[in-house]
Amino acid sequence: MGVAIIGGTGLTTLENLEITHREVVHTPYGEPSGPITHGILHGREVLFLARHGYGHTIPPHRVNYRANIWALQHLGVDRLFAVAAVGGIGNAMKPARIAFPDQIIDYTWGRNHTFFEDDLAHVTHIDFTYPYDDAMRQLLIEAAREAGIDAVESGTYGATQGPRLETAAEIQRLQQDGCDLVGMTGMPEAALARELGMAYATSAVVANWGAGLQPEPISMADIERHLEDGMDRVKQLLGALIPSL
Repeated sequence: MGVAIIGGTGLTTLENLEITHREVVHTPYGEPSGPITHGILHGREVLFLARHGYGHTIPPHRVNYRANIWALQHLGVDRLFAVAAVGGIGNAMKPARIAFPDQIIDYTWGRNHTFFEDDLAHVTHIDFTYPYDDAMRQLLIEAAREAGIDAVESGTYGATQGPRLETAAEIQRLQQDGCDLVGMTGMPEAALARELGMAYATSAVVANWGAGLQPEPISMADIERHLEDGMDRVKQLLGALIPSL
């Protein structure tokens, strides 16, 4: 079984990845965010792709999610771990903490969100009741426990359009809707992986409190500091996760 990691903001490279080669994949849906990196991580063959490009130049609403997911599946990936930077809404979602969401609400618009739209023999629907693969989530949970990481083991991810951060009123709405986290890349990535039969789960790194939840304004310097701390935990997480696969 092929394993891939999609890195988000704060994770454009994997420090411990022993790179064997990079591969350019052309897809029916355009170009992915960059070449697919092949390598060995903690003794296991993995593929890696930086969602926003290796120079972090692609904003969330312009990521070619279809090309990214298709390219990874084309290369034999059937298990996909995504890493994403998010804002915290629920009380447990403090900055620099890691969470493994089990639900998602999609507030995005205008994105190419399905493979099933042209030249169809029949209309195709997927069951998206539980958007994240439970077995994959359990692997993340067990790896976090093994590594001694204080992770939040469930939660609802609210996917917004970006690239701007949300207003205080929008965060209030998300909170009322039951969202614990807010991010800009969770959809359509999760649904596209489901359409292609790939087991998908997310490690969400909290970069900041949602707008209006704290008296201080959101600071990019604070976001960068929290992401650095959180991504250190992600690296510890991968150190426990990858050898267990």
